[in-house]
Amino acid sequence: MLIIKNLSTSYGSIKALTDVSFKAESGKITTIIGANGAGKSTLLRSITALETPTQGSITWDGTELVGKSTESIIRSGIAHVPEGHAVISQLTVEENISVGSLFRVRKNKSDVKKALNDVYELFPRLMERRTQQAGSLSGGERQMLAISRALVSRPKLLLLDEPSLGLAPLIVEQIIQTINDLCRKTGLTVLLVEQNANTALSVADHGILLALGKLIADRPASELRSDTSLRAAYLGY
Repeated sequence: MLIIKNLSTSYGSIKALTDVSFKAESGKITTIIGANGAGKSTLLRSITALETPTQGSITWDGTELVGKSTESIIRSGIAHVPEGHAVISQLTVEENISVGSLFRVRKNKSDVKKALNDVYELFPRLMERRTQQAGSLSGGERQMLAISRALVSRPKLLLLDEPSLGLAPLIVEQIIQTINDLCRKTGLTVLLVEQNANTALSVADHGILLALGKLIADRPASELRSDTSLRAAYLGY
């Protein structure tokens, strides 16, 4: 289980997160929703030590993460897919995916090959393009590649930051459904940050609503999805 308690993170004098507390259950999808500037990406970056919290604690499976290095956090079984379909353009698809195995918890080399085959099964399009340079891929393919690179590390907790950003609706549906299926089949814990609240809440078990860095709601996803007044007030629809 991921437990966030009284977490605050600032950029200089600007508070990006203020006293945020919630739990993400193991084997479930928890989505973080909110408008631009709500603090969603800052939250994920704080979990993986890309930003340093000014107060609070972050525990994963009973281990405190605040104060640890990004590398040690990743090696503990956490994978972070940042927004922007980040890939290494000069490397091939397969070389990009293989980078994810550098920080995996397991060291069994034979399992690296199996993990590679597993992500190709999830995203067959990448198998077809495995020898192409990543820079030649479409936006949707780059997002699939970024997720595959994270999954090949065999994480227990997957942090996904705006996977739908800039993608066509059909591609978004495919990616979100793949993550949903993976969670249900393997018990992967997912923390999904999304501006497209309707998409996120349709697959999530639980929802967290942030506004201007503060926690506004912490409820089952079905309740958040049906609360029209809350959506209108904070999400604009």
